[in-house]
Amino acid sequence: MKKIVGTTALCFYVSLLLGQEKPLPMKMDFEDYDPPSTLIVEEHHLTRAKFPFVDIHNHQGDWNSADLSGLVKEMDKMNMAVMNNLSGRGFGNAGSDFLEKSLENIKTHYPNRFILFTNIDFSGIDDPQWTSRTVLQLEKDVKDGAKGLKIYKSLGMFSRDKKGRRIHVDDARIDAVWDKCGELGIPVLIHAADPKPFWQPIDNQNERWLELKLHPGRRHDTDTVKWETVIAEQHRMFRKHPKTKFINAHLGWYGNDLAKLGALMDELPNMYTEIGAVIAELGRQPRAAKAFLTKYQDRVLFGKDSWVPEEYQTYFRVLETEDEYFPYHKRYHAFWRMYGIGLPNEILKKIYYKNALALIPSLDRNLFPK
Repeated sequence: MKKIVGTTALCFYVSLLLGQEKPLPMKMDFEDYDPPSTLIVEEHHLTRAKFPFVDIHNHQGDWNSADLSGLVKEMDKMNMAVMNNLSGRGFGNAGSDFLEKSLENIKTHYPNRFILFTNIDFSGIDDPQWTSRTVLQLEKDVKDGAKGLKIYKSLGMFSRDKKGRRIHVDDARIDAVWDKCGELGIPVLIHAADPKPFWQPIDNQNERWLELKLHPGRRHDTDTVKWETVIAEQHRMFRKHPKTKFINAHLGWYGNDLAKLGALMDELPNMYTEIGAVIAELGRQPRAAKAFLTKYQDRVLFGKDSWVPEEYQTYFRVLETEDEYFPYHKRYHAFWRMYGIGLPNEILKKIYYKNALALIPSLDRNLFPK
């Protein structure tokens, strides 16, 4: 009898608790839930890099006519010594003389603070003379002052020939261009594909769901060409041209798999990389990132990509400090928190400027410490 009474009382007590734990009628969208951390730890908000640095990955659209003095002031605030504009031929219908005028503007006003990479137009690749014409144009661009070649992600993804066929990254018609870059001693900074989750189903298992919701034009989940296909083409191209130095943009989209990226670095000694737009990948794995950057310290360059001056602070903080659990500057890129890697000075110097000096020896060394 006592057992029955006890069980009844227990059931009543549990039901009472469950009644008290009834969920409140509150709803909130995922993108709206972003509470400030209550964690009390030491913080270092860096607005200026510890050493002068080269931004190897930037995009500017009006250097053919712009007054560059304002840009230099912003660079000086953050200790940026040299900016590389990868959009050497401008955006859209910039005109055939955009590169020439931009180089002249730099030479006249700030010859040691800015450099330009030239670009290639693949639209005429069906023309039997396209390869020879492109090689000649590349030679002229470098003679005029271009310091490298930038390849956009359109190659491998969107560029097509006259028959509508996708132009592969390792298309044989481009081989002479890559070889010419090696002969001229200029690096090729190439962006192939996009983050792999852009090809995956847009559901609650996709780590980039918020970004794809806010920017649906970035989704590739219905594309016929797969991420693995474009990336494999890029790696084959690297192997085919061992005398040419390639800067694989955005950590080659392997920032979330540094072991794989390291294996590629071991296999391809002509492949370098840069950290533009992927500092969030390094910031969420500080111990693995520090080990990777230590091992490959001679082949990683500093890059940012988009020109938003205040966002550089996240890069400085991740690379230089040992801060804990701080937010990234764009939540739709990274809803997780960052941790400082705390790189030693010698590795910082290599990433900030020494590796760029090695790839582009014509940079003014007087801008940097010995």
